[in-house]
Amino acid sequence: MEERLRLVQEVAHRDGTWERLNTAMREVLRARSGRNPRPSAGIVDSQSAKTTGVGGEERGYDGGKKVRGRKRHLLVDTEGLVLKAKVHSAKVPDQDGLRLLLRSARSELSHLKHLWLDAGYEGRGRRWAEEVLGLSVEVVRKPPKPVPEEVALTWAEEWAKEGETIDWQRLMPPRGFRVLPRRWVVERTFSWLSQNRRTSKGYERLCASAEAFVYAAMIRLMARRLARV
Repeated sequence: MEERLRLVQEVAHRDGTWERLNTAMREVLRARSGRNPRPSAGIVDSQSAKTTGVGGEERGYDGGKKVRGRKRHLLVDTEGLVLKAKVHSAKVPDQDGLRLLLRSARSELSHLKHLWLDAGYEGRGRRWAEEVLGLSVEVVRKPPKPVPEEVALTWAEEWAKEGETIDWQRLMPPRGFRVLPRRWVVERTFSWLSQNRRTSKGYERLCASAEAFVYAAMIRLMARRLARV
């Protein structure tokens, strides 16, 4: 019985059953909340996840995050619900990972018009999305780093010599954590996935299985929401 169940799971992973169920439940949930079932805008980001010692395909080292394993690329709607997931080696740059993600979703998400990205996709990734897919792309950037206090004070003193009174503290951007517009939505989705045991790390041998468990985690979340509606 256990072997049969495992075979059914493998077939479901590879033939897209979990993805189709994720799409159906997402559209129902959006419709019940009064939104268009098919979103016209999305947010893309990636997360590098450590893999275990079980082996498997497409593993690499992400030099930026200092993580050896795989990278999860997600396209989510403005509610944080997954539209498309793509798992690949962590060594693939974000610009190239964006192509892998959107190419796999091209036929299914023809209604998508606008995309929010972070600065890591600036360059060939953004150009490809705009020129090849015809999407409107907006890059959400981090706030500027704070100016050192001594520098701001020196600027204020120089302006004071010219007869202008400047509050040097106003020259410095706010310190501490700041929520980035739209970016927080996809970061919350990654947090949801991290709370699931099977997606807390890269446990799967196949990238297709890892993608299936992303959809399974979102199905679990949406089922709870639909039960409350």
